[in-house]
Amino acid sequence: MMSIVLASASEARRILLRRAGVSFTCDPAAIDEGAIKRRAQAERLTVSATAMLLAEAKARAVSRRHADALIIGADQMLFCRGRIFSKPKDREEAEAVLKLLRSRTHRLVSAVTVMRNDDVIWNYVETARLTMRCFSDRFLTQYLVDAGEGAMQSVGVYRVEGIGLQLFSHIDGDHSTILGLPLVPLLEVLRREGAIPE
Repeated sequence: MMSIVLASASEARRILLRRAGVSFTCDPAAIDEGAIKRRAQAERLTVSATAMLLAEAKARAVSRRHADALIIGADQMLFCRGRIFSKPKDREEAEAVLKLLRSRTHRLVSAVTVMRNDDVIWNYVETARLTMRCFSDRFLTQYLVDAGEGAMQSVGVYRVEGIGLQLFSHIDGDHSTILGLPLVPLLEVLRREGAIPE
């Protein structure tokens, strides 16, 4: 079987691939995401195109280190009311993000690229729509305590696979897309490329 490398440090993505029975190694890409986002903004790219640009940049950076391997690059962006959100820097910012998202629907745009020897084999973008309920400030304060530092590693300050699910009144989208790696179409590509059994 062809070797598979995940160009991501995301624990959620690693867990998704492992649970799906995929053997892979992890080699996180070190790219300047801020510079890529600024370029995308200057070029007026869509949120989907920006997420794809980031996914490709991650895969390309790692592809150069792993000849003939299939490299999976992925990125996820949270978009709400014309604004793209980033991971919060501290608890105060996390609280502000949740207050902005409260009672609103936001989009999680997940992009994935598969690359071999610096050539893009496949690109894919999928979007999930999530609606936060109108939770109280008291709930919000306790949520940040209960969720701990793990929630701070997420752009929306939540993990739907845990206590973060309590923030929502409605979720429309594939679970793996919400976690940042659209898995069903990715597995199909890995089978097609001979990296996992047909």
